[in-house]
Amino acid sequence: MKIKVKEADYSQAIQKAGREKFVPARQSFLLKKLVSLISASDLKDTGFSFTAQGMEKLGKKEPALILMNHSSFIDLEIAFRIFSKRRFSIVCTSDGFVGKKFLMQKLGCIPTQKFVPDVQLVRHMIYAAKKLNQSILMYPEASYTFDGTATDLPETLGKFIKLLDIPVVMVSTQGAFHRDPLYNNLQKRKVKVSASVKYLLSREDVKKFSPQEINSILKKEFSFDNFKWQQENNVLVNEPFRADCLNRVLYKCPACKTEGSMNGRGTGIKCCSCGKNWELTEQGFLKAADGNTEFVHVPDWYRWERSCVKEDIVSGKYRLEVPVDICVLTDSKSIYRVGEGILVHDKTGFHLSGCNGALEYHQKPLASYSLYSDYFWYELGDVICIGNMKVLYYCFPKTESDIVAKTRLATEEMYKLVKEKKLCQG
Repeated sequence: MKIKVKEADYSQAIQKAGREKFVPARQSFLLKKLVSLISASDLKDTGFSFTAQGMEKLGKKEPALILMNHSSFIDLEIAFRIFSKRRFSIVCTSDGFVGKKFLMQKLGCIPTQKFVPDVQLVRHMIYAAKKLNQSILMYPEASYTFDGTATDLPETLGKFIKLLDIPVVMVSTQGAFHRDPLYNNLQKRKVKVSASVKYLLSREDVKKFSPQEINSILKKEFSFDNFKWQQENNVLVNEPFRADCLNRVLYKCPACKTEGSMNGRGTGIKCCSCGKNWELTEQGFLKAADGNTEFVHVPDWYRWERSCVKEDIVSGKYRLEVPVDICVLTDSKSIYRVGEGILVHDKTGFHLSGCNGALEYHQKPLASYSLYSDYFWYELGDVICIGNMKVLYYCFPKTESDIVAKTRLATEEMYKLVKEKKLCQG
């Protein structure tokens, strides 16, 4: 999938900044049917099936909040199949509206800025549930998983669910991540995909439980490990490209501790600094060629990288400074390519400067608990996105080193440290 991009002067593009007027629309059954038909062959190729638990408790026309884990693009196709007879609004990232606002609105989509506090989104979701009597599909993790495990949920989710005051349904997928993991450059694998649908919370439960209790329930439901699932169920991924670009996730060598020298290609990953090799087996394990495997589990390696980032932040060593190409999102007509700049990330937060001195943007660590970062974003490149309700800055690093995953980890760990008052914002 691609996105409309226009060359523009930054000063002119920023004048468009400001939230466009938007009113949630009733989902078009005709358009929904068309999307379902288009995605039918994709689901057929995966042998898709799903099971349901307790769904008889939900009235046929009763709106519900549908929460779903986020693994790959097929997630939306799965939702259309499962809820084919139910109208639902879809919370999606605002860049999904670029060049197709009318179509997305008729499909029931509600735009939001990822990892940016959005009071208007709450109003829109309440309107969809109470005025349009539609269910709401939401991916509370906001971004695809990098390492196949759950990402943090927003702390405000429990409070919002109580405010929405409708039942909650949970959809969990199996195999979607392994079919098309984000790091693998859109190369699809032959993996069977399934889903489980659960009636999680009744309206009475929502009223009874506190926001903290609801958050605890959701945290348990969103605890998953796709590589562990693969191993326990003996799901084989035998494609010869299964480790392509795995270095985007496993960017630091556990043997020599060098960062940015990893190269994932074919069925393995190699450190170009010390020469060590690991195979990603068909069962999803890591196996070192020299017999000394530091991490046999991809998520364990990723957790180790997180601990290294946290240690660097606490010790004051963490700092990112990288040249970037810059695009901005200020309306739904296009993404505007506005020039070059420098992106800095340290304990004071993000600082983006560029466009011949016209651009200066600062974002503090407490601005967001996570980071909108992506691989091969709309086929343009790996991206780090920062910004606010008026404008988003899409930064494409002009370096061969893998910094996207590390920057997300650093954002998350810095937020926690500052909130716990273990780190001064500077």
